[in-house]
Amino acid sequence: MQILKGSKSYSILTGTCPVCQKESMYMDPNPYKLQNILDMHEKCSHCGTKYKIEPSFFFGAMYVSYALGVAVSVAAFIIAYVFLGGGLMTTFIAITVSLIVLMPIILRLSRNIWINMFLSYDKSA
Repeated sequence: MQILKGSKSYSILTGTCPVCQKESMYMDPNPYKLQNILDMHEKCSHCGTKYKIEPSFFFGAMYVSYALGVAVSVAAFIIAYVFLGGGLMTTFIAITVSLIVLMPIILRLSRNIWINMFLSYDKSA
């Protein structure tokens, strides 16, 4: 993963600060601890980047989350229906289970993508 350091991909996949990429934006790195899944630090302790740029900043991440959910659903459909030859009910269950299991990752990835649309890596930070 270090080979990607300095790119937006690194920050998106690891959930690190989009500016310095030195520390995690989230208080708990495990997305499956659901009670604090979206708890974020106020700002980066290394470079001082404020994560909540404005009030309700991450509402825009809902649109990214929708797109990621559609991508997961299409992938689950193709795997279950086309490759495994499942029926419609089996495919529906596969899509539903995929979305439920991957929900915490989709939530965090959508926030990571959203903030990386507005902030860029700075080598000097």
